[in-house]
Amino acid sequence: MTQLLQSVDARTKLAGRNQLEILLFTLGRNDGSGRQETFGINVFKVREVMHVPEITRAPDAPAAVEGMVSLRGQVVPVIHLARYCNFPVMDDPGILVITEYNRHVQGFLVHSVESIVRLDWEEVRVPPSMIMAERAGLVTAVTELDDGRLVMIMDVEKVLADVAGFYQDESIFQSIAPIPVNVGAVLFADDSIVARQQVRKTLERLGIKPIEATNGTEAWTQLCDLADRAAASKQPLKDLLSAVVTDIEMPEMDGYVLTQRIKDDQRFKGIPVIMHSSLSGNANLGASVGADVYVPKFDPTELANSLKALLPIP
Repeated sequence: MTQLLQSVDARTKLAGRNQLEILLFTLGRNDGSGRQETFGINVFKVREVMHVPEITRAPDAPAAVEGMVSLRGQVVPVIHLARYCNFPVMDDPGILVITEYNRHVQGFLVHSVESIVRLDWEEVRVPPSMIMAERAGLVTAVTELDDGRLVMIMDVEKVLADVAGFYQDESIFQSIAPIPVNVGAVLFADDSIVARQQVRKTLERLGIKPIEATNGTEAWTQLCDLADRAAASKQPLKDLLSAVVTDIEMPEMDGYVLTQRIKDDQRFKGIPVIMHSSLSGNANLGASVGADVYVPKFDPTELANSLKALLPIP
């Protein structure tokens, strides 16, 4: 297991190349065929992969929470992913994947871990509507492997929101006051439904019109439309658009490439870009592609303060 995740240093070079690396894992189903479904998690968010240690059961925990484990003095909650997904489980999961999402550390029980694969984001697609409906927003993207298998990239933020109630506390927005002047809209791009809800609420509390996109390709199309509208009406683009907030991980075009395109296009000169991600401890991730500031996800106050610092507010 230790050889599977030796180092992520080389992976930081993927910035701006529209590539990602995902850890493949399977969840089993007892449907008579022994079929398993393959999922993926970005390796940036994986801290450790191990055989399942002794788990301490937690009384009154949500059904999908298996319990807790102690790892080098840190107590880590363990989520049974197959149970969360309502899969009829064919056997006990044998692998524990320790992940870190936006300063939260948790373990996911899975049936097996296969390998790490490198993909182009252009090969990663928005899920068909039928999959979105069946998985209730759990799957943010899908891709096909060389052997023909489909891989579903999981929205772990939604798992944490559903299982543990993370990100659902309305009090985190209470300190955000409306800005005193009118500014252009803020376009934000994120493939996670939970993240989009939080950014939208933050902008609404600020009194800023939100423009929403679910991936970099959609965001770029909307940005170009805004630039065309400004040119046609002979008004400054800043009257229509005051800033862009982008996630890093998104199907078809990631946040690195989106930011690079914005910064390389003179039409968007002076439009600040905030890189907004749940990748913990990576505050300089956007510097290489020109992002103006990096803000960790699910901290509405920090996002609001960063916007206020970048916008022309007296």
